[in-house]
Amino acid sequence: MQYTGAEVVWECLIREGVDVVWAYPGGAALPLFDALSKYPQIHFVLVRHEQAAAHAADGFARATGKVGVCAATSGPGATNLVTGIATAMLDSVPMVAITAQVADSVIGTDAFQEINITGITLPITKHNYLVRQSQDLARTLREAFFLARTGRPGPVLVDIPKDILTGPCEFHYPDRISRPGYRPVVRSAPYQIQRAAQLIADAKHPVVLAGHGVHIAKAWEELRRFAERISAPVISTLLGLSALSADHPLCLGMAGMHGVAWANLAVQNADLLIALGMRMDDRFTGSLKHFAPQAKLLHVDIDPAEIGKRVPAALPMVGDVRCVLEALTEALPDLDHQDWLAQVEAWRTQHPLEIHAQGLLPPQEVVRALQRATDGEGLVVSDVGQHQMWVAQHYRFRRLNSFFTSGGLGTMGYSLPAALGVQVGHPTEPVWVVVGDGSFQMNLQELATVAQERLPIKIVIMDNGYLGMVRQWQELFHGARYIGTPISGPDFVQLAGSYGIPARRVSATDELDAAFAAAKQAKGPFLLDCKVEQGENVYPMVQPGTSNTDFVEDPRGRTQE
Repeated sequence: MQYTGAEVVWECLIREGVDVVWAYPGGAALPLFDALSKYPQIHFVLVRHEQAAAHAADGFARATGKVGVCAATSGPGATNLVTGIATAMLDSVPMVAITAQVADSVIGTDAFQEINITGITLPITKHNYLVRQSQDLARTLREAFFLARTGRPGPVLVDIPKDILTGPCEFHYPDRISRPGYRPVVRSAPYQIQRAAQLIADAKHPVVLAGHGVHIAKAWEELRRFAERISAPVISTLLGLSALSADHPLCLGMAGMHGVAWANLAVQNADLLIALGMRMDDRFTGSLKHFAPQAKLLHVDIDPAEIGKRVPAALPMVGDVRCVLEALTEALPDLDHQDWLAQVEAWRTQHPLEIHAQGLLPPQEVVRALQRATDGEGLVVSDVGQHQMWVAQHYRFRRLNSFFTSGGLGTMGYSLPAALGVQVGHPTEPVWVVVGDGSFQMNLQELATVAQERLPIKIVIMDNGYLGMVRQWQELFHGARYIGTPISGPDFVQLAGSYGIPARRVSATDELDAAFAAAKQAKGPFLLDCKVEQGENVYPMVQPGTSNTDFVEDPRGRTQE
C-alpha cells in the first residue's frame, strides 16, 4: 500500500503507542497536519507557542514515563522548540520532536523559513536526523523513539523536508532496531554488586542520594526497600523529590544550595554516599573542595559519562537504578544505623524549617496551604525561582513521582505548559501549578490551551512584583541594586476571567484555606493570585563557592509560630 510521507509519520507514531501530540502548524508542516485527519486516534493539542509544545511533551513524559511528542513547522517554528528541547536534554526526558523542513531541493539556499535545525539542536539532543530519502522515514522514526526511551532518556529531533511529507512512501515499520555501539548497560556485573555490598556493610554513616534517575527507572519501591534494608537516610536532589514518601521516617528532603539544614549536615558528615541516578551538579554539591570530605562515593548511573565527572567515585556502577537496587538489596543483610539516624534527627531538631512571618502573606504559607489542601497527594508542577525552592522545602510529597520542574536548565515559563502534559497524562486528577508572576508571564498565553482543552489545572501565582530569586541575589551580593527585577503585570484575576477561567485574589494568610478549597472544588481550571510579601528570601541558603555546612539560616531568628 502506498502512503504519503506524512501518513507514514502518523502510522509510525500509532505503532509507538502515541495518542497525543503537542504542536503548532505552519507552511512546511501543512502536509503533516492535513494527513492527521485520517488518524482520529491521535489527539492534536494546539498550543499557543511552540515552546509550550515542547514543555507539554516534557511534562507528559515525566508524568507517564512514555515518550512525549511535539511538532512544529520549519524556521521559527522549529527554533521556538529549542528551549523546551534543551530543558528535556538536561533533565533526561524522553521526547521526540518532529519538525518540517523546506523542500529537499532548496535546502541550503536560504529558502523562506529555512533553518538548519539539526545543526542548532545537535548539542541539546540525544540524537537528531534530517531525512533525505523517503525510504528512510519509517526506520528513522523507529530509531528516534528507541533512542529517546532507552538507556539515559533524552530528546530526539527528526527534521523532514516538505517534499518527503507530500511524496509517495512505502511503509515498512522495522520490528527491531540495531544501533552498533549503542548498548546501554542495565545490570551491573555480579562482582560489582558484591564490592558495593561490602562497601555499604562497612559504612557507619551511609546516606542514600535519590536523583531523577529513580523516577526514570520507576524504582520507587526498590528505593524504599533498599533504604529500609540498610537503615540509611534518603536525601533527594531537586528532581529526586517524591522518590520516597515524605511520611517515611528515612526521608530527609532535599540537600544543596537551598536544601534543608539537616540534609546538608547529613551529607557533609557521611562516610558513604550512595548516589542513585544523579549528576552531582553544582547546586547540590556546593564547593567541591569542601563537599562531603569524609565520604566515599558509590555512584550508580546508566550513563557512564556522569560517573566521576565532578566527584571521583570510589566505586562506579553503570546500570539501571532499579536493577542495581534490586541486586544490592538481595545481596545485603539487614543493617542497623540507629546511632547515625539519631544524630540526623538531632540536627533536624536543632535546625527546624521555620517560617518567620513577615507581612500579611508569607509565600511559604501559600505552599503550606497547598499542602493542607492536597494532603501531600497533589501532582505539583513548579516553575523556576524562589517559589520552586519554597515548594521543595515546605511541600511534603506523599505521592510518588508527583513533582515536576525544570532542574538542569532552570527554565522560567516551564510550569504552565508542562502542566498541560501532566494533566493529559493524569486526566482525572487535578494538577497544581506553582508559579511566580515573572515566570507566569513568559507563557501565560497557554491559558487559552487550558480553556480550549477544558483541563482542570489549578494555578497558584506567587505574585510579589519582582523576579524574586534574582532580586534576592541582588540584595545579598550586589548591594541591593535592583536593576531589571521589579516587574509589573496584568490583573491576573481579570486575565483569567477573559479566558473563562474563574480566579480569586488572596492577600492574607487567613484567606488561604478558603481560597484553596474553592480552587479544589472547582470542576475545571482555577487561578489563585496570591499577593505575597515582596522582600521575602529563601533560607537556608548556601552561598556560592562555600561548603554546604556553611548554610545561612533566616537572620530574623526563631519566632513563635
